[in-house]
Amino acid sequence: MATGIPPKLPLSTRDLILDEALRCFAERGYEGTSLNDIAAGVGIRRPSLLHHFGSKEALYGDVFERLLSEWMERLDVAVAQQASGWAKVELVIRSGFDLFAERPDYVRIMRREALDGGAHLGVDLAAVLRPYVEEAARWFSAQMDAGVFRRHDPRQLLITGYGAVLTYFSDAPFIDGLIDQSALLPDNIAEHCDSVVALFRAALTEGD
Repeated sequence: MATGIPPKLPLSTRDLILDEALRCFAERGYEGTSLNDIAAGVGIRRPSLLHHFGSKEALYGDVFERLLSEWMERLDVAVAQQASGWAKVELVIRSGFDLFAERPDYVRIMRREALDGGAHLGVDLAAVLRPYVEEAARWFSAQMDAGVFRRHDPRQLLITGYGAVLTYFSDAPFIDGLIDQSALLPDNIAEHCDSVVALFRAALTEGD
């Protein structure tokens, strides 16, 4: 019986390579990953991989471009919602959790790149993200000036939020040992997300 739901199209070889590269780079780092590793994970030979990506550097750059594009798209969608004040903050926090719950390898590769100072990416990751931080800081400042939120340093608030979301996913193996189960189980992710939301709501709105 037809369901009306179109079947998922199979991934292209290029997309399969990008998915495997993300997994390998996140798990082993740039230096610990070879093109042979990625090709073997996809089930193709190295020359076939090089047909799509001319070098490991080019492949790594495309992995990051896809990561940042998807992250920025999620942020743009959340920010564009009609919600205002606290409701908008909650939307953005939950949007970040949703993305990283779906793609936990994004967090691990971003953490590795941040620790390495952008040496392998060839661009300043902080410079790429800074316009979003500055725009968000201006929005928070305006909301605080209008009395919607309690007064805090907007940039420090954003840095704290960044850490609260990303650290949970990047440190998941450590957290597993603290809670005696997988931190990445959906219920555990949801519980932590709710906790972060509640913490920021209390900090910004005094519980109103």
